[in-house]
Amino acid sequence: MPPEQQQRQSLSELTTEDFDATFKTNAYAPFCITKAALPHLKPGARSINTASELAYDPSESLVDYAQTKSCLVSFTKSMAKQLVKKGIRVNAVAPGPYWTPLQVSGGATQEDLEKFGSNAPMGRPGQPAELGPVYVLLASHESSYATGQVYGASAGNGQP
Repeated sequence: MPPEQQQRQSLSELTTEDFDATFKTNAYAPFCITKAALPHLKPGARSINTASELAYDPSESLVDYAQTKSCLVSFTKSMAKQLVKKGIRVNAVAPGPYWTPLQVSGGATQEDLEKFGSNAPMGRPGQPAELGPVYVLLASHESSYATGQVYGASAGNGQP
């Protein structure tokens, strides 16, 4: 199975198998995991999904990936409305350009890798260590009034 994020310059290059694999990773998995976890979640629990800035500003060459991240935004908001009655908060993080294994395993072309993150207002990609504190905040009591939110961490791109 290919990585969940593969550049395709044309829809005709995107196989049904790759499309299915991306949806199984990014849309089916959060659904299945959340459904399995629900009986174990108590009031005060938190669920944090990982969306992407591509949910709001999709790339022309990551059609399937962007679709799944849009699905995850909707799933997050729906689950937040459903679970708030049980005292469970559900939020998501929408990272922008961060260096991850996805970029070098097909998520970006060599040309894109050379300028990766340079279009962000900060002029550079983020590092994974810069993203961790956003998840920590959402998991903490300090964000006790936040549910159904999608927190952008995209170097000033204004998404979401």
